[in-house]
Amino acid sequence: MIKIKELTDSRDTVNKWMERFGVRFGVYKKGVFNEQLFPFDSVPRIISKDDWDYLERGLQQRVKALNMFLWDVYHDRRIVRDGIIPEEFVFSSKGYMPECDGISPIGGVYAHIAGIDLVEGKDGRWYVLEDNLRIPSGASYPMIARTVTRKVSPSTFAVNPVADNRDYADLLRNMMDEMNGGRGIAVILTPGRYNSAFFEHSYFAEKTGATLAYPGDLFVEDDKVYYAGMYHEKIRVGAIYRRVSDEYMDPLMFEPSSLLGIPNVMQAYRAGNVALINGIGNGVADDKGIYYFVPKMVRYYLDEEPILCNAPTYLPYYEDDYRYVMDNIGRLVIKDVSEAGGYGVVFGSKLEPEKLAELKALIVEQPRRWIAQEVVDFKDMEILDGEELVWRKADLRAFVVSGRETKVWRSGLTRFSRNPDSFVVNSSQGGGFKDTWVMTE
Repeated sequence: MIKIKELTDSRDTVNKWMERFGVRFGVYKKGVFNEQLFPFDSVPRIISKDDWDYLERGLQQRVKALNMFLWDVYHDRRIVRDGIIPEEFVFSSKGYMPECDGISPIGGVYAHIAGIDLVEGKDGRWYVLEDNLRIPSGASYPMIARTVTRKVSPSTFAVNPVADNRDYADLLRNMMDEMNGGRGIAVILTPGRYNSAFFEHSYFAEKTGATLAYPGDLFVEDDKVYYAGMYHEKIRVGAIYRRVSDEYMDPLMFEPSSLLGIPNVMQAYRAGNVALINGIGNGVADDKGIYYFVPKMVRYYLDEEPILCNAPTYLPYYEDDYRYVMDNIGRLVIKDVSEAGGYGVVFGSKLEPEKLAELKALIVEQPRRWIAQEVVDFKDMEILDGEELVWRKADLRAFVVSGRETKVWRSGLTRFSRNPDSFVVNSSQGGGFKDTWVMTE
């Protein structure tokens, strides 16, 4: 029987500890940077061993196919030549970076860390909503929450067969060592204190033993990357876990005004002298439009049927899908492929006729910019609202780490909406998070 008082006390204590530890995220709104707590809920999400085994197989399969797609797009382009994905669709993606053509990353891995967002439908099936292959964040929150919960209630994990989630740092460190290959030290490159996920950058540096590097700490000589740091040492760098967006990574190749990146780092990357984690140009594979084709990628590259389902998705780019979207827009979810963080998501059922007409006109004008999806009726989960248990929508961000092998972390970030009428769970939209218990028996 759930004891509400114990859950409330645990939630409040864990949140106080996390506030003390500085567990925050930042949001820019109207040009102003605000830091806030990411509210923790003490009612865990529980995933059975059988469900997790299924998810693990499906996530490994999906990320392997996505890595093969990235290699193919920047090399042979077989999937385009064979007509699986239209050429103009790939190369018009904002995430496609022609500067990366022909670059062969160390180990052939582009997406070293993938954050795959899923929901569990009321029909019992798991659906992938989004693939995040550029700079997926959020793993630090369940890690620190579990650590604090162990302090607050040591007996909880002694009596429940829950997979230990403290191995994520080991997965990261081992993968960075494999990509590094002994060339030098591993660093985590942060844009600095005012980045929304700065807590995570510093936390992972501490947990993995990597050096936390700031803009200006790294430089390139003879196509090799070095760390200078506070005392102006010259230490070779073999792997950079970058938390800087693609377009700001090298001001000599991309955005010239960038003060966050490393001049000439792309030369070192192309020469195979440094691993960039994640690879530059991954955005072409997590484009919301390319998402439509991931099941086809699985069949094409792996000759397997996809284990995990996409949400039913339509591309107005195709004539049949275009007609379906126009006829059913009032009950679909429309997503702007250029947006992220829960922004650019429109529920047709919530729009007045005039706004629906405006949205239709935008789709007619720019069909490549939009995708449409059926509303997946995914499961609500119990959360504590004050001192009451209520039901809210929740998703799961699973983390997949790829080095020599592709491994799925036996935990994840479960995010929930605090708004009873909302399907949007993102932290930037006011959501909270809870621990994810993967059962071992």
